[in-house]
Parts: sequence; C-alpha cells; structure tokens
Amino acid sequence: MKYLCQLFAFLCSGLAATTLSAALPSAEQEPSTASFCYLPSDNNVEYASITALPVSTPSSQHRYGGSELQTAELWLPHTEHNPPPESGYPVVVFIHGGCWLNQFDIGHSHALSTALTHSGYAVWSLEYRRTGDPGGGWPNTFTDVLNGIDALFQLEGKPLDLDRVVVSGHSAGGHLALLAGSERADRLRGVIGLAAIVDIAQYARGTNSCQTATPAFMGGTPDAQAETYRAANPIHRALHPATRLLHGDLDAIVPIEQTASLRNQTQIAKGAGHFDWIHPGTPAFKLLLRNLAELLP
Repeated sequence: MKYLCQLFAFLCSGLAATTLSAALPSAEQEPSTASFCYLPSDNNVEYASITALPVSTPSSQHRYGGSELQTAELWLPHTEHNPPPESGYPVVVFIHGGCWLNQFDIGHSHALSTALTHSGYAVWSLEYRRTGDPGGGWPNTFTDVLNGIDALFQLEGKPLDLDRVVVSGHSAGGHLALLAGSERADRLRGVIGLAAIVDIAQYARGTNSCQTATPAFMGGTPDAQAETYRAANPIHRALHPATRLLHGDLDAIVPIEQTASLRNQTQIAKGAGHFDWIHPGTPAFKLLLRNLAELLP
C-alpha cells in the first residue's frame, strides 16, 4: 500500500516518464515511505483547502539572522532506503505569500514543500519579517529574502546540488522572488513566479484586501513614495533571463493583468485561481512541476 501511495503521488505530479523511472526505487530496494497521497483536486481551490492538507515536517531548520523570523526550513526527499544523487538534490528556494502580512506565515506552504520533496527536490523555504513584525516591511523584508538565499550557499554537509537552484514564490512571495532573481542571477538557474505581483505600484492602487495592504508594506502610497515603489517594482528591474510567470485566469487576488508586461514569459492555467499553485493536487501544480523539470533537468 505504501508503494502504491508513492507511485500514485508521482503519477499525480505529472512528471515525465523518464523522471518517474529514475526516481522510483529499484526492485532490490525497499521504497522510501510516503506518509500520504495528494489526491487530484478541482481548479480554483480555496485557502482553507490548503491549510487542511496533511503535511510532513522539515528535515531541519536554520537561522540566517538574529530574529526568530529569519529562519529557513530545509526539506529533503525521503532517503532512508534511497541515497541522494551523487551530485545532491536540485533545490527549490521557496518564498511564501500572504500579502506581506504577518497574519500569514510559512505554515500554509508546507503542503507544497512536502509534495516537492516527494518529487525529488530539496526545498529551502524561507520565513521572513513581514508587515506587522518588528523590522518588517520594505526594504527589510526583501533584505531578509536575499540573506536567506545567501545562507543556502553557505550550508555544509547537506546533499544539495547548489549548481541547480531555482527560486520560486507565490503571490507576494512571487514579487520577492522576482526581485531576488534580479540580484542573485549568477547563482540561480531560474525564477518561477506563482500568481506573482509583478507591478507593485499598479497593485497598490487596487481595492481587494491584499492590494489595500500594499501601502502598509511599502510605507505609503505610490504617489507619496514614487521612488520607493520604483526600487521595489520588478517591472523596473533587469529580471533573471530564465524568469517564468505561472498565473491562473480566475485569480481574484492577483489579477491576471499583473502579467501584462511579461506576457512572453507567462503561462496561463485555464480555470485556476490564486491558491491552485500551492495545492499539490491541482492541474496548476502539475504545470509548476513541468517547469521545474525544464529548469532543473
């Protein structure tokens, strides 16, 4: 049953057959243990369905700064019976979303991290100071992300292939991932924005609950803080050359118009909403896995 569960998890992930055959254990090996399966889900899932999913726990936690929020979770694939590749696991640096607000922490991304490890990736998932935290907000939040990425490359004794690293982020985390990719391009294979906020000045002029939280993160409105917004705006940056945006056409939190300036780098998931990207059972999550397989072959 455990083997069937693991096999089903791989099939649900949408991985290519060659990846599947390479990742599954040989006949001589007992398969590594997967605690559960993520069953296929409909499109346009709600936030509550993400937080209700079963999850694993990180392999280890690491500090990259003095605050208890300046931490990173390292998630490694199950290795009890399957040794890591000789070169180490490819790494996904993940930056969670939540409107940059401290009401939304790293916990809601645990299902994504769990599923990525089941697909053979190591995950370096960053927690960071947000609006409402001491020291949170622009630019310190972004500085936390950069320091967290740098800390990955200082790790020793972990089975990681640091020549194969991609940064991905969801929503407000996607905004931070795009900016980080522009400043750490030499260390990264690519950047994947999931329902990412691409034009923060335009976004701050909107009226939904996440859009209206933007001025608090930025310390003012776009009109009052024009230069600050320009510094924090991905559309005014030289982005990583392998930047990809994945966006759902039913996203009500980050409108699809946010991708307008990067249409050639955008893939649209029909029927997907805002949270589909972090639910391992959705078609959108399969699209994420296909992009990771292309960037981290």
